[in-house]
Order: sequence, then structure tokens, then C-alpha cells
Amino acid sequence: MVKIGNIDLGAFPLLLAPMEDVSDPPFRQVCKENGADMMYTEFISSEGLIRNAVKSTQKLDIFEYERPIGVQLFGSDVDTMAECTRIATRVNPDLIDINYGCPVKKVACKGAGAALLQDIPLMVKMTESVVKATHLPVTVKTRLGWDEATKNIEEVAERLQDVGIQALTVHGRTRAQLYKGEADWRLIAKIKENPRIKIPIFGNGDIDSPEKALEYRNRYGIDGIMIGRASIGYPWIFNEIKHFFETGEYLPSPSMEQRVAAARRHLEFSIQWKGEKLGILEMRRHYSNYFRGLPHFKEYRMKMVQTMIKEELFETLDEILKEFSGVLLESKAKKVEYAGAD
Repeated sequence: MVKIGNIDLGAFPLLLAPMEDVSDPPFRQVCKENGADMMYTEFISSEGLIRNAVKSTQKLDIFEYERPIGVQLFGSDVDTMAECTRIATRVNPDLIDINYGCPVKKVACKGAGAALLQDIPLMVKMTESVVKATHLPVTVKTRLGWDEATKNIEEVAERLQDVGIQALTVHGRTRAQLYKGEADWRLIAKIKENPRIKIPIFGNGDIDSPEKALEYRNRYGIDGIMIGRASIGYPWIFNEIKHFFETGEYLPSPSMEQRVAAARRHLEFSIQWKGEKLGILEMRRHYSNYFRGLPHFKEYRMKMVQTMIKEELFETLDEILKEFSGVLLESKAKKVEYAGAD
């Protein structure tokens, strides 16, 4: 069994990656209902949390059905990270996760996220300060290194374990790669093979089908898999992978009824949590993903992104179900273009 502190995640957990502007409570809900074992908030700015910025504090909203759930924090200053850890601890998540992996310029150029891969002593000092600032388990998500010449993740894993982290997730790319090329899991496997490493090691990057999940589990020996882009608009991937592990067979493709029901539930909670205006606006990025591959979907998508009236949105979903009932789309999840921070 895989455990983070006292959190029992089962034999081989599937984790939902924290993705900026994606993995909010409505999205997490549909993923939890479809088999995600562990989830995280969107990443939260330490500076924003200390200033009590609305966007940052709202990301602290967690719900009992989501557990176990971690709050993910990022920042560039040791003392600020410790203080925001104390603030985040008050909302009683199951763990605190530190983001040392976000590659986007607005984060990395401010000395946060993946930028810490250029200053391992500072990363270690910051991690230690976070560990000391909370009674909760602390975990880390990072990358192989800053670029091809500095793949220092093996050293990073040992040093972060030594200052008290209780699990490590590694995205199999460098910061310089962003999300391009193929993720390289060989160094992730080396961390797991290191006899000094006692904490769970999770792999992340390019898992977009049940057979690839099984292949990577067997080949690289990791303790679990974190899934990001492949879950966008396709929350069924978690249960599909679990079923494939157990039986070697694919689950049937999600029916049009299931797709419409998931989109409807996502929209309902988005409105409930964010309010009608913002909930409708921020749901727009998801429609195409739920119905990816559906012929002639563009006209329905245009109707949905051009209205701010929730009743019209639900009516359009009913039209989609009526028009395409019985249509089956490809079962396996597809990669989605994404420039966030998974």
C-alpha cells in the first residue's frame, strides 16, 4: 500500500495533476467521481495568499468529498512560503504540496516554480521551512532539471527527502522542454531504484491511455501515476486505467449520455461555486474537450460560448444528447493543448 504520512492511497494510486485554470473544485468533482485517488488545488501564489488576494484565497476552497486533497503552493521567498503554509494549513487539507515544476515565464521568471531547479540550496531551504511550518505531510512536484545540461533530479530527491518531504512527483521533462517532445521517465525510475529513497515516487507526463499507464507502471517501477492533460474533458481515464490494470480489457467508451451528464454536472457546480456569470465564462474552455471528435460539434459549441444564460446552455446540452444519442467516440483519452502548470 502507498502511504503519504497517514494517508492510505491504495496499491497504485492515480493522482489528478494540479493544473492552473483547470483543476478547480468543479473539475475535481467529475474526476473524483471517475476514479481519481488523490487531487490537488490549482497552484496558489504565496504572495497572493499573504496579501489575501481573492483569486488566491478562493483556491483554498476544498470539500469533504474531495479527500484526500492537497493544497499546492508556489513562491520564491523562504519566509513567505512558510507563512502561506501556515495560512493554508488552517483550511485543513490532507497535505501541502510545493510546486517546483511550473515552467511558464510568469512564474519561473519571478524565481518560483521550476526556477528553483537552478538553485538547489534555496530549494532545500524553502522546503525545510515549509515542513517546519505545518503539521501536515509535505510533498513536492518538480521536473528532471532546468535544461538538458542540468538534470539534477536524483540529487534533488535525496536532499528533499532529507529535510522531510513525504512524497515526490516528477514530470519527465526539463523546464526548457515545457510540454514539448516526449517525457523521459528513465531518471524517475532511477530515483525509485535508489536504496536511500524511502518515500513514494510518482511519475507524470504523457500518460494518455490505459496501456501506456500499465507499460510505465511495469517498466519504471514507480508508486503511482499523476495524470494531467489527458484528463481534461475526459475524467473517465482514471477508471479506464484501473479497469485495464485489473482485467487487461478496455471499459466501453463513455456514451453520449455519460458525456452530456458529466458536462452538465461540471457546469452546474461551476455556476454554484463561482456564481452564474463567472461559472459560465470559465466553463467555456471545457465544452470542446468533452465532445472532442464529435462531427459537426462546432455549431453547438458556438451556441454555448455565445450565451450567458444557463437555461440555454442546458437546452443545448439536451440538443446534443438528442442529436448524437448512440454515437460512440474513441475510448482512449487524447492529449489536450495546455499551457498551464501540471
